[in-house]
Amino acid sequence: MARGIGVTPPALYRYFHGKKGLALAVYEDLLTEFVSVVAGAADREDPQDLGAQLYASTRALFDWSLAHPAEMDLLMGSGYARLAASVEAMDTLLLRELGGLYSALFIRLHEEGTLTPPPDDGFDPVLTRQLAAYRRLMDQGAELPLGVVFLMISCWRQIYGLTCMAVYSHLATAFDDPVPLFNRMLDELLALLGVSRRPGQG
Repeated sequence: MARGIGVTPPALYRYFHGKKGLALAVYEDLLTEFVSVVAGAADREDPQDLGAQLYASTRALFDWSLAHPAEMDLLMGSGYARLAASVEAMDTLLLRELGGLYSALFIRLHEEGTLTPPPDDGFDPVLTRQLAAYRRLMDQGAELPLGVVFLMISCWRQIYGLTCMAVYSHLATAFDDPVPLFNRMLDELLALLGVSRRPGQG
């Protein structure tokens, strides 16, 4: 990489204040590209149709991950785990950027009354603390009740699981095309949130 732009590796590390700084810069650039793709997909939908926006943005996340498996691994997979262990600030970047994008949509769902979240006092103390930390780290997430934050992480655990399954070709012998399974999952999650995708979407 360094020689490709006409500098030595030590000079490149000095510019970024070491290998950790370089890793963080690469991660931030990749994350910016990824989030812009996801946000752009939502922006192309009718701004009043939250179901279509949620489907389009999540489908863009899924498609981008399948088309860029190495980059997805760095952003959210085993590569991320290795980098996050050595670069402290990296652990919050994805949550702030991607979580912030989705928290804005969930704020609107909450305001429109489509959600039926569990009560905030219905969680055990450890989970309450964790949900509060998750909410605090999301850009715009501070306006959400903990029950809505729980719905967000409940959706994400399924989306992330299927994305990893598809990217890493788990069960690919049976699920050679993961899109039908993705669409079924999204339809179920959108129904949980009180919305649906537009006819023909996906």
